Parts: sequence; C-alpha cells; structure tokens
Amino acid sequence: MDVTLHLAQDPAADALLGRSPLAALTGMLLDQQVPMEWAFKGPRTIADRLGTEDLDAHEIAAMDPEAFAAVLSGKPAVHRYPGSMAKRIQQLCQYLVEHYDGDAEGVWRGAGSGAELLRRLEDLPGFGKQKAQIFLALLGKQLGVAPEGWREAAGAYGEPKAFRSVADITGPESLAKVRAHKQEMKAAAKKKTAAAKK
Repeated sequence: MDVTLHLAQDPAADALLGRSPLAALTGMLLDQQVPMEWAFKGPRTIADRLGTEDLDAHEIAAMDPEAFAAVLSGKPAVHRYPGSMAKRIQQLCQYLVEHYDGDAEGVWRGAGSGAELLRRLEDLPGFGKQKAQIFLALLGKQLGVAPEGWREAAGAYGEPKAFRSVADITGPESLAKVRAHKQEMKAAAKKKTAAAKK
C-alpha cells in the first residue's frame, strides 16, 4: 500500500497514512469527538514519539499500558481522551497480532466480497458498523481495495462523490464539503431532539 492520502492535511502525517495500513486503521479509530485532521495526524505523532518511522502492531501491543497512555497524553495530546484511546489502540494492535500476525493489511487482503470485508472490519476492537463502513469506503475509493459488492457493503458512504466522510477527502475543497455535510447532519439531529422534547 503506497498511495497519497490527504486526510490529515499534513504532508508527513498523510504520507504515513498512505503507506501504513496500521496508521490508516489507527487514524480511523481516533476519528471521533475530535476534528478529522487531528485524528488522522495522530498516527504520525505516535510514531514520532515512539522514535519510529512506522507503527508496529507487535510493539504497541506489547507496551506497558501506562507507558503507551503517556505517549498519547504528551503535549499536544493525540486525542481529547488520550487514556481511553491509548487503550483502544492497544486492543486493536493486540487483535491484529492475534488474528493477522500483526499485519494490518491482512484485514482486507483476500477478502472475497464487500460483505466479508465489512464483517472483518466490524470485528476490529473500536470499530462499530458506521466506522467499518466509512473505512470500507476509504479502501474502495482511495486505496484500490475493491472486492465485489464493496459499495453496497459501505452503504451511503460508498456512493460516488457522496462527500459524507473521510472516504471522500482528497484535498481542502472536498474536506470543506465533508465538514459542511457533517454540520448539516448535526443540525438536523439537534432539531430532531428538540422536536422530540416538545
């Protein structure tokens, strides 16, 4: 895997995401309750603080949990909730070591269909259905991983030019469109909640 991604809007962080399947999965895991670019810059920050060029699932899985939490908590923190996210990243790496010998790309390598790939992604710690569908769409749209039926399995995120998620971000312009879509969704959800309270 060696592609150019533009999710962190930072050349060094994006370069790591484009060549490292584990970095891409970790960025996706971090993508909640923080701005997208902050989440996807996280893997590069973690690698820098570990003193490595890349992330290694075996190394992270075996680290002392407190020491790894300290890596995420350093200033600036990798996430708004560095302690709980450190735990989740370690769980993800431990799962990858146990099921894929630490090879993150193994999650999608050889998946026979979009449905099978979605199932494999949903099995990952910290990946619910929505996160799995968004990552599946990212794999299909930008990383050339397109087993039969991947668009259907990714749901609305698989639609061409949907601008619903990170799967559609290829630069600042598409980032702005995705952000606008997310704000619309938030506003609609707030309206719905307010109406339900009346």
